[in-house]
Amino acid sequence: MFRGIVRFLFRLSKRCIELLLIFLVAVLVLDVLWGVFSRYVLGTQSSWTEELARMLLVWVAMLGGSLAYSLKGHLGLDFFVGMMDRTSARMAELVVHGFMVFFAVAVLMYGGCRLVYSTYELQQHMSTMPFDKWVVYLAVPLSGVFFLLFAAEFFVISIINLRLERSKKREAASV
Repeated sequence: MFRGIVRFLFRLSKRCIELLLIFLVAVLVLDVLWGVFSRYVLGTQSSWTEELARMLLVWVAMLGGSLAYSLKGHLGLDFFVGMMDRTSARMAELVVHGFMVFFAVAVLMYGGCRLVYSTYELQQHMSTMPFDKWVVYLAVPLSGVFFLLFAAEFFVISIINLRLERSKKREAASV
């Protein structure tokens, strides 16, 4: 029951990120197209298009990175892991996901919250948009939350797989 609820919540969070990314990329494309159109057809580029594109690119990159990690579509060094035996490969997987948990908490969440707080305190404004700069940087700790959730999920799965691998080895050795 509990595992089913957790799986549902992870699938729901992935789907929400996917839908948000679809929306953000669509707005980004429309923004860039309007910027090009206004510059070359109307003769004067709209002042807000470049800044909005930068803001959307930060959000797409950060949330897209967390989604890619959740789908295991990120870069990895599979060459060395492929040369290891199964138990060692599971251990390496466990270490990698442990590092990702640390990175998500220490860099993205803690560092991102400090970044958001400092830009909020300094009252930094975007020059052509009605947003403060902390709104742009909010993507960092938010993506950190998703990285942490997905890394914790993979970490637990790696522990379970490692235990299964070891119990299979014990059974094979005792036979």
